[in-house]
Amino acid sequence: MAELRAWGSELNEIVIACAIGVLTASGVWLVLRPRTFQVAIGLSLCSYAVNLFIFAVGGLRVGAAPIVAASGAANPAAFADPLPQALALTAIVIGFATTALLLVVLLAARGLTGTDHVDGQEPER
Repeated sequence: MAELRAWGSELNEIVIACAIGVLTASGVWLVLRPRTFQVAIGLSLCSYAVNLFIFAVGGLRVGAAPIVAASGAANPAAFADPLPQALALTAIVIGFATTALLLVVLLAARGLTGTDHVDGQEPER
């Protein structure tokens, strides 16, 4: 049973690593595209990859208490680490705000230039 649990843990790490890799690769590919909306989606995918990476680095402790009880001495090894969760939550909020700002700027640039290409010029055909 212990071997099966260890194999399941390794499989979970492989799946999370592959998900981070796919999100990062897709985000970078979209950032390099010529249209501004694709760049915005690519930046969002990259931020999702970073959030998942921060959350994965923090680890998941099953059955650990989230906070220290008022009674008795606290053993830090018996509690979950709240820092990765707080960092991921902060990154999500900041990512949402910057994505909203980016979309407003992109709409304004589209209105001024008449195109949605990142360099402001339509490609020649």
